[in-house]
Amino acid sequence: MDFPARIDVHHHIVPPVWAETLAERGMNSGGWAIPAWSPESAIAMMDEQGIATGIMSVTSPGVYLGDDADARDLARTVNEYSAEAVKDRPDRFGHFASIPLPDTDAAVAEAAYALDVLGADGVVLMSNAHGKYLGDPDFEPLWTELDRRAANVFIHPAQPPMTLLPGTPAPLVDYVFDTTRTAVDMVLNGVMDRYRNVRVILSHGGGFLPYAAYRFSGVIPTVVGQDRKAEDALRDLKRFYFDTALTASPSALPALLAFAEPGHVLYGSDWPFAPQEAGSYYNYFLETYPDFTPGQAQAIDRGNAEALFPRFAR
Repeated sequence: MDFPARIDVHHHIVPPVWAETLAERGMNSGGWAIPAWSPESAIAMMDEQGIATGIMSVTSPGVYLGDDADARDLARTVNEYSAEAVKDRPDRFGHFASIPLPDTDAAVAEAAYALDVLGADGVVLMSNAHGKYLGDPDFEPLWTELDRRAANVFIHPAQPPMTLLPGTPAPLVDYVFDTTRTAVDMVLNGVMDRYRNVRVILSHGGGFLPYAAYRFSGVIPTVVGQDRKAEDALRDLKRFYFDTALTASPSALPALLAFAEPGHVLYGSDWPFAPQEAGSYYNYFLETYPDFTPGQAQAIDRGNAEALFPRFAR
């Protein structure tokens, strides 16, 4: 691989106002501390990890912290901060705009502003919006708008509406579960069938979706209804894209590659919430994986993302 080459679709930004707002409310990311971030530290990491461009997003809990008006203001401030970072280094950064769900009207308005005015490369949604999953009928106006624009949608896990395991932060176990839960919810509620212009990227290899996809598709006709066909469920599950953040391991990577459609696996780092040492750990597995088909490694590193984000194509 020529360095730097990778396009990192799971690359976090920590806008100061967002970090300060969480600190004032005694909040963090599901029990995970909020790390420091700067453009300079991001680029230094990217240079060392062979990353040409990081498409930035704000992580869980997102911008909706319980109040509609506050969420609208925070989303706008966060998105404008991110857009300025991209403006300063358009070769090294892109960004997914934060959306204030579950306030659907505000979410639609902010998506339009971010995509039209700020030039965002897509939007980031949390896997659940205060307990409402992304297949919820209340979110139909947002999916309609995103589909009309053929938008890229990055889904990041959030803390599920359940008690954490004692002493266990949500990113360790619950994030994996919540990603899978919202993906199945979207399929069962027809989001992936109705809105075929939207490209939806699931974080962390889709949780355990690739491993359990045939369990879901095979059981859906029995537990949901005979009118739901296994092959239809499987088709919709395969519409998802997946990033490799914390997932390029000897056990997970074969399952992901066996399930994902060609072109649907993208590189992700999860920096700075996953420190650089973790990035090196998973990069090693990715770089030494013995069973890639010709060109597959380069496609994961860059080519598949170029198809979704043409402005980064060389």
